[in-house]
Amino acid sequence: METSVSMVTSLADVTLPNPVLTASGCAAAGRELAPFLDPAELGAVVTKSVMLLPRSGRATPRMAETPSGMLNSIGLQGPGIDAFLAHDLPWLAERGARAVVSIAGGSVGEFAELARRLAGAPGLAVLEVNISCPNVASRGQVFACDPVAAADVVRVVKAESDVPVFAKLSPDVTDIVGIARSCVDAGADGLSMINTLLGMAIDTDTLRPVLAGVTGGLSGPAIRPVAVRCVWQVHAALPTVPILGMGGILTGLDALQFLLAGASAVSVGTAVFHDPCAPVRILAELRAELAGRGFGRLSDVVGLAHRGLQR
Repeated sequence: METSVSMVTSLADVTLPNPVLTASGCAAAGRELAPFLDPAELGAVVTKSVMLLPRSGRATPRMAETPSGMLNSIGLQGPGIDAFLAHDLPWLAERGARAVVSIAGGSVGEFAELARRLAGAPGLAVLEVNISCPNVASRGQVFACDPVAAADVVRVVKAESDVPVFAKLSPDVTDIVGIARSCVDAGADGLSMINTLLGMAIDTDTLRPVLAGVTGGLSGPAIRPVAVRCVWQVHAALPTVPILGMGGILTGLDALQFLLAGASAVSVGTAVFHDPCAPVRILAELRAELAGRGFGRLSDVVGLAHRGLQR
């Protein structure tokens, strides 16, 4: 019965065989998960955010467990775009995996250059623009917290890209719908939501912050209700805009919540730290949950929870 469920979905004009992707930063470029799953079995692999130049990241400690979640302050460590294009993206393409490449920059110009360098790259399906990076030109302000700055980034990336562009939104704003609308008006083909929430923890033995960077991004099940709310609000306001939903997904039922709220696909991140097979397990669970409810197509549940509600 389960095999009769069509799991095909789409992000903008990119058709995916199923709706379960990795989340940026939790599996590098997919190579680390290869001993546990075939990356081509997933809807797509979302890469760790790549920057123009190699970056060593923040000082340690830069990860910490929290109740129902995890804090990280990695600092976008990575080898830079040259190494990514030479080694990581070809590795995914050789295995038939679809790549959603996350890009991060400290200025609008850096984002534009990254998009330019990635144009025409083999295996590239979607660009995910990590606008939760600090805007160096504006004294560290995060692009995603300012509708004008967010739109500026999306506009230049869209002008250089030959694949759909998704803007990754931060929940640390008072009006996420306003930011989403600015990104779409600037040309974003879809939205990835949500990024981590800003948090911190203090070690009561040392009496100091746990993370060397003091604050970090909170992920895991603790943020799932916030993420589902954000997806719900944005889909209600922009029902035709494709959404890639994420935030604390551990099971197929968790993924189903995001689809019902309006996401067309989901990313699985923190779960892979304790279960590297989590993406394929969640996919199987989601298929079973859909079959058990009598759905023949995944697309039939996208945004279903909105139907018939008073606005």
